[in-house]
Amino acid sequence: MRRPFLFRFFFKIQIIFILRFNSMTLVQLEYIVALDTYRNFVLAAEKCFITQPTLSMQIQKLEDSLGVKLFDRSKQPVVPTEMGIEIINQARIVLKESDKITELISDKSGEIEGELKIGVIPTIAPYLLPQIITAFMNKYSGVQLMVWEYTTEQIIQELKTGLLDCGIMATPLEDKSLNEIPLFYENFVAYISKSSSLVKKKSITANDIDLEELWLLNEGHCMRNQILNICQMKKTSQKAKHFEYNTDSVETLKRMVDLNNGITILPELSLTEFTVKQLDRVRYFKSPEPTREISIVTHRNYLKRQLIATLQKEILEIIPKRMKSQKKKEVIEIF
Repeated sequence: MRRPFLFRFFFKIQIIFILRFNSMTLVQLEYIVALDTYRNFVLAAEKCFITQPTLSMQIQKLEDSLGVKLFDRSKQPVVPTEMGIEIINQARIVLKESDKITELISDKSGEIEGELKIGVIPTIAPYLLPQIITAFMNKYSGVQLMVWEYTTEQIIQELKTGLLDCGIMATPLEDKSLNEIPLFYENFVAYISKSSSLVKKKSITANDIDLEELWLLNEGHCMRNQILNICQMKKTSQKAKHFEYNTDSVETLKRMVDLNNGITILPELSLTEFTVKQLDRVRYFKSPEPTREISIVTHRNYLKRQLIATLQKEILEIIPKRMKSQKKKEVIEIF
């Protein structure tokens, strides 16, 4: 069991020596990655806690030693050159591998501590995060959670640039650069108005939904795409008048049904604070029930494995048992 560990350790040490032998340092690699991430010298310098002239000088020094231009400074925002893209991608890999040395030592200590940067899609965040944050505050005083509500596309981009450690989002994404850890399977349910013709039905099918009465989220939300897929609609379909209402909030969709009639489709976790009267107007779909797969998503070569495993454990502890199985459910595509 010790040989793989020793091999990885000496391999990473070898990477550092090779970098220094070639007049290239890990710090310089951090600088070019920062500039690629923020595309602005001043902002990148601030994130690296150095002055802008120091950042510029070190990147110029690295370019001189390599004999290639890594960035096109004539464009605003600054962009990497064709060769720069390849070198920066490799720099990200090298930095992650070097960081794993520290992480291996930290994991051996057995203590759960550190900073974890999480991106969460808005249709999950308000129903899952409050309980998770409370659990972490009570159990792991050494952990600092930093959370942002982002769309699926934003989370993917920030995972790839290293600005986020993980995302909690709907999957599958079918992106080979990302790693998905499925957590649970959440049903979609219909929420109908008092005057809806579906009131008399105990359960429904997609064919029962009148598309002209359907309230949806804005473009850009993966849940919107999933609902359109449930209803077998294409984005190019002619839009009914209700589709013109723009909202980013699941809670607003509920209010629109309550006040303006119609129907909307909601994730099951959003029913938690429904009143008895509101629950009377919830209709489940017939089997196989349309569902969304919710996963922790990381970069393929991700760090902070112990922290992310702890996050996974805490989420699974609060999720109802029925959501942990995919039995009699159909995962709806995101795109």
